[in-house]
Amino acid sequence: MTQPHATHVTPDTQDTDGTPAGQDLQGTTPAHVPPADLRAALTAQLGGAARAWLDQALDEAAAHPGTHGPISVWELRLAEAGRRCGPAHADAARVLVLHAARADTDALTRVYTQGTADERRAVLHALPHLVPGPDALPLVEDALRTNDTRLVAAALGPYAARHLDAHQWRHAVLKCLFTGVPVGSVADLARRAHGDDELARMLADYAAERTAADRTVPEDLHRVLALTESGRPAPGTADPHGKES
Repeated sequence: MTQPHATHVTPDTQDTDGTPAGQDLQGTTPAHVPPADLRAALTAQLGGAARAWLDQALDEAAAHPGTHGPISVWELRLAEAGRRCGPAHADAARVLVLHAARADTDALTRVYTQGTADERRAVLHALPHLVPGPDALPLVEDALRTNDTRLVAAALGPYAARHLDAHQWRHAVLKCLFTGVPVGSVADLARRAHGDDELARMLADYAAERTAADRTVPEDLHRVLALTESGRPAPGTADPHGKES
């Protein structure tokens, strides 16, 4: 299998209508929406020609799933999605094509490795719908090594929330703070940050470094730090396991 590699691409951008590129008009990423619901929502927003193209692309992908020859017909459709459906809807269309093609980890890795930044982002959004286990973590890890803020945000969806280990996840949260990716992009943030003393220490150290350098501490840092403290017993009181804090 070809191994993915880190790229250094572009910061976040917006479409001409002001919608952040890579999000649908409701601001929900495709990783969080079941494919059937995603298709219904996308179909309702597309014009007639775009709907017809999407229906044909999904039918082709379902009829010829997997990998066939140097490139499968559904892979060609991934490249067309932005032009056919518009930038605001391209991620959702690509995720639906990947799902219809029943792309496995090998196919997803090929698309990610050979694809554009937009296609890589769609692969990351598709992971929770297509890969039940941790086999696709190398793709998430690769995206987190880039300086493309849109890839970083896409990498931290539900798949990463389920499968990144604590060490990797903490550093991914810090990567968001370093690069300006809103921590709202981090799926399951509250649950994973809850009571995480090591993350709290890392955040405090980063805040101290910023303060010492006379630089602003990101508001998102305070937000995450508060989540790490959420639900802790007050000093001198017993926790639910009967220990003194």
